[in-house]
Parts: sequence; C-alpha cells; structure tokens
Amino acid sequence: MTQKTQAKLFLKRFSNLRYRLLALVLVPLLLLTGTVVLLASRWSTDYTYEQLFTKVNTDLRVAGESFQRIQKDGQQILSALATSSQMSELLTTQNAKALSQLLDSYRSAYNFDFVKLLSANGGQILEADGWASHSIRQSPLTDQLMASEQTISPSGMTGIEIYVAIDWQREPHIVASKVILPLVATARAAPSSRVAEDRAMIIRTLQPVFNNLNERIAILEGGLLLNRNFEFVDEIRDLVYGPGSLAPGSRGTVTVFLEDVRITTNVPKRDESRALGTRVSVEVRDAVLARGESWIDRAFVVNDWYISAYEPILDVAGQRVGMLYAGYLEAPFRAELIKAIAVLSALVLGGSLLAVGAAIMGARSIFTPIETMTSVVRATAAGQHERIGPISSPNEIGELALQFDAMLDTLESHRERIEHDAAVLEDKVQHRTAELETQNQRLHDSIDLLHQTRQQLANAEKLAALGELTAGVAHEINNPTAVILGNMDVLVADLGDSRENVQTEIDLIIEQVYRIRSITDRLLQYSRSEVQGGDAKLSSGGIRSDISPMQMDYEQSPIAPVDLDSVVDDTLRMLLHEFEGQSIDVSQSYSASRLALIDRQELQQVLVNLITNATDAIRQKNNDLGNAGVSLEEVQHIDISTYDMDERHVVVSVRDSGCGIEREHLPRVFDPFFTHGKVQGTGLGLSVSYGIVRRSGGDIRVHSEAMQGSHFEVQLPAVKKG
Repeated sequence: MTQKTQAKLFLKRFSNLRYRLLALVLVPLLLLTGTVVLLASRWSTDYTYEQLFTKVNTDLRVAGESFQRIQKDGQQILSALATSSQMSELLTTQNAKALSQLLDSYRSAYNFDFVKLLSANGGQILEADGWASHSIRQSPLTDQLMASEQTISPSGMTGIEIYVAIDWQREPHIVASKVILPLVATARAAPSSRVAEDRAMIIRTLQPVFNNLNERIAILEGGLLLNRNFEFVDEIRDLVYGPGSLAPGSRGTVTVFLEDVRITTNVPKRDESRALGTRVSVEVRDAVLARGESWIDRAFVVNDWYISAYEPILDVAGQRVGMLYAGYLEAPFRAELIKAIAVLSALVLGGSLLAVGAAIMGARSIFTPIETMTSVVRATAAGQHERIGPISSPNEIGELALQFDAMLDTLESHRERIEHDAAVLEDKVQHRTAELETQNQRLHDSIDLLHQTRQQLANAEKLAALGELTAGVAHEINNPTAVILGNMDVLVADLGDSRENVQTEIDLIIEQVYRIRSITDRLLQYSRSEVQGGDAKLSSGGIRSDISPMQMDYEQSPIAPVDLDSVVDDTLRMLLHEFEGQSIDVSQSYSASRLALIDRQELQQVLVNLITNATDAIRQKNNDLGNAGVSLEEVQHIDISTYDMDERHVVVSVRDSGCGIEREHLPRVFDPFFTHGKVQGTGLGLSVSYGIVRRSGGDIRVHSEAMQGSHFEVQLPAVKKG
C-alpha cells in the first residue's frame, strides 16, 4: 500500500463521526492535561525558587549581621581594655614592658592580628622598652578620631580597611603566606592579567583612652585580618546553615571577597579544598561591585550552580572594596523539584489515560448502531434496497432505527410517484421553453434594430445642423472679406506711391483676409458643401485677379516643411493687441532643430487659438481673484517653446498660468461646441485645431489643473532642415 493510499484511508477514517466526536472530547482533554502539567511545573518551579531566593536573602542578612557583630565585638573588647583599671594603672606608672605584655595577651586571647597603643596624637607607639616615634596610618577612620575634641569621650571607631603590602608588612604578626593568594582561573569570571592578590582586608578598630580628667591620653588600635580567616567564615556558616536547614545533599557556604577574589571561604573546589584565589562571575561582579546592587539569584560559583546572595562590603571611606556572600548548592533542590514535577505529571497523565479509555468505550457502544444506520443510508443513496432491521439498543437509538426504516419505505413510494410526475412536467417545460426562446430572440432583434435606427437619426440630425450652421457662417464671413479686399484695392490705388510706408500693414491685412477665406473654405468642406469663389482682379497693389482667394489658398496651402520659430514670431506680432493692458509676460524658448510638416496658415490658426485661449484664461483668473479680494500684483505668464520630441517629431508648447481646466472637463476639451464655465466661447477653436493637427499626422495633448494653469503640447511630424 502506497503512502498516498494510507493517507487517504486515514483521512477517511478520521472523517468518521465516531472519531470526530472522540477528537472533540479527547483533544480538549489532552490540551487540558498538557496545560495543567505545564502550569503546575511552572508554578512549582517559580514557587520553589521564590522560596529558595527568600531563604538565601535571609541567610545573607544573618551573615551580614554576624559580620557586623564581629566588628562590634572587637570594638567592645578594645573599649573594655581602654577603661580597665589595669590599663589605667600601667599608663599612670608608664610601665612600658607590662603594657606591651597586656596588649599581647589581648591579641592572643581575642584573635586580633595586632593590638597597639599609640600616643594621644598618634605620633608615638608603645614598645617593650618604651615609647618610640611612630606615624599612625592615615584613613578616614583616623581623621574622624583626630578631629574629635579631646575633652569629649567618643566611643571607639571600627571599619574595613584595605592594606597594601607596604602597610601590612609593618605588622609583625601578619605574615605574607597568610595574605598573598595566587589567583586561580575561574569559569565565567572576567578576564584579568593579575596573577596574585597581595592586599589585605582588615577590620580595624580605634579606641581612645581617657584619664580621670576625661582627657584623651592614648589610642588603642586593633586589627583583624580577614585573608585566610577560616574561623571567621566557618563561624558564620555554622550559624546560618545549621543542621536541618538545607535539603539532603546541599551545602551552605559563606565567602568574603576582596573585590572579586575569594580571600576567605568555605566554598570547595573539585578536590574539596577551599576555593581561595578563585574569582566571582562577571555578572555578579558588575551588579554588586560596579552598580552597588544586591544579588539574589542563581549564580555559578567556582564549578557548580548555587542559590546565591551577594552584597557589597564598604570600607571606612564608603567605597565598595569587596563582597559578602552566602549561598547553598542548587542541585539537590532542583532534583527534588524535578522529582515532584515528574510524580505530578505521571498522576495527571494516568488520570487522562483512564478518561480516554472510558471515552473510547462509551463512544463504541453509542456509535455502532449509528454507523449501521450510516451504511444503510449510503446503500440507499447508491440505489440499493436495504433496511436497518431490529437493533438491540432499547433506547432512543433503537426507536430512531425503527422510524428510519419506516421513513425509507415512505420515501421509496414518494420517489416513484415523483419520477412519474417529473417526466410529465419535463415534457411541458421543454415545449414552453422552446416557445420562450423564439419570442426572446425576436424581441432582441427588434431592440437592436431600434437602437441602430435611433443612433442613425441622432447622427443625421447633428450632421444636418452642423452643415447648415457651417454653410451659413462661411457665407456670412465671405461677404465682408470680399468687401475688405475690394476696399483694399481702392485704398492701394488711392495711396499710389505713398503706400510704400504702409506696405507691410497692407500685405498683412490682405494675408489675413485670405486666411479668413481659407478657414471658411475648410468649414464648407467640413459640412461637405461645394465651395464657389468669385474672381478678383489684380490691382496695382499686387493682388492677383485671375485666381480666387480660396483657389489661391488651395494652391498655396499644401503640407510643407515649416520653420516653427518664424511661425511663432509672426503669430505673436499679429496678437500684440491681445496683450495690451494685461499683466502678461510672454516668454519664448526655441530649441527645435527640425522643420514641421504642416500648412503654415493652419499652424498659425492653431497657435492663434491656443494663445488666445491662454490670454482669456489669464484674464478670467485675474477677474476671479479680484472678485475674491486677492491681490493682483503677481504678473501672469505665457511660455511658448519649441523643441525636438525625437528624430521624427517636433513640439510646440504653450503653457499659461491662467484659471486652468477642471479635471472632469479635460476629456471633452476637443469636442465641437464644448465650453466650460470659466472661459466662454463658441467651442470650435480647440476642436478645429485638433482636426488640423490630426490631419497633418500630429497630435495635441493637454495637462491642466484648476487655478494652476494649462499646458498644451502640439506634436507634429518633422524633417531635417536643408
């Protein structure tokens, strides 16, 4: 059996109602079981470690109080010595030898590393053979003692001080083997180039001695070396971690650090020797020494994980010079925690499995009759005649099976009747459907014909109206142009030789009259009317009489290469009157290197339309701004430029800063007779211009925004000059 077939069988079985309902029951149960185990494990872990951290925090407080108590005990011992009658008597008699013996006895009895007697100002020290010159070690502790009034009886002062080698070497009872600690490479410690720790951490106590007049006559100085002081840390450990305070297999430890180096500890190495010279992990060092925080968390200690608590040790100047540590081995507690979680998980999973078994047994007794009914339904759907028959279940399922068999018999009878009626109905529906399809096709044909006829009528009406309007306009314009030409002949004849002064203006008038006649001829062509022209005679002014104006236009107006720059200049000279009295700046930029292929007069007509529209748009914008109360000081502009579009096309660009065209009107600006609300006109200028350019093989494009101006680009076919 292939893997694909096995997958299909699995999906088919899983789609069975029994398995789906079992999944609805078992999946939430399994999810709940997993969630309970996960939450219980998480809660047990969090709670256990919370208790462990609380305990180690308490242990650190006890260790810290013990550390302070040891300092106070030393202070009290020296205070008792300073106020003893024996000390007072020996000082009175100045018995140096007896005083030295007394100090040495106190040093030995109370585990001091040195006990010294100095003069009231700290300048002399008592030796066995008398007082000798001496300079007391300066520190904030001595500064505070010396600054106090001698007539006042302050209590002794004690604190932690760090002695460098030159300081502790002056003390005869402190030996180098007890102070100097070789540094041991330690996992997770910060990198260091040092190889040994040669400084000493000392609990230093200063106690003033007073006479009967309450005057300070001497100073007692005592010191307790903490380096390798195992009695000190073991005493604190025994106090904090007494019998029964930890889980079996765990181990309580106490350590004093000089900076990050263990100088006295009962933390063992792998060979069970004390881990002297090892260093604290970099995380703990940064938190406690660098930031001055207490550390209550798991920490890697030498070679194993401990539930640890650290706090900084401050010297007499308030500087962080070391750390006090208390902690115990984590592994036994973690093992107990894992064991408890395993037992809890086993209990929960066992209960879940029992629930799963019960659910499967119950599902089997319920779904076996239902699956029998399902097989009958499938057989019935396949056209087979099967029945469920009697079922041993004396409950709702058995009654359902009985009623289901009765329903199948009823359905069989109804099915036969429906099949007969359906056959009759199908014949009627087919006959009616054929009739409806025939009528529907006829209706569609009639609607299509109606639409075509309506469109043809609308187009015919538009063309007829446009032709009639165009013919009338052309006729009415031709009459005054004929009068103008006739009068120009008379004017030229009357002027005689004097006409040379105004010959340019005369030629311009005659040229524009012929241009008007050319436009009217094209309007007549547009309306498909025949154009008739009258004859005119050539006068002494140079007007030909053998060719009509329109015939002259046709002969002189073929598509030919045209210099765009000269056409723009001529058009601007002709439209100078349009700019009079207007604050319009007209700029020209010519960079076209090719000639445009278009009739010169038609191109001039296009430019006249575009420039006139630009002028009207600026005038309309000025009116709108003036009505709105906006200052009109800004000069509006029209920019005309020519340039090469590519090797086969040139462009004439007309850009203005006028009122612009609304976005919704842009698609219709070239439609005949279309005008918009800003600038009123006949609506033929742009339409005629568009037709001229398109007939010449070019195109016009427009870009515009309301109150931002318009930009028309006339693209024309081109040829090289020369």
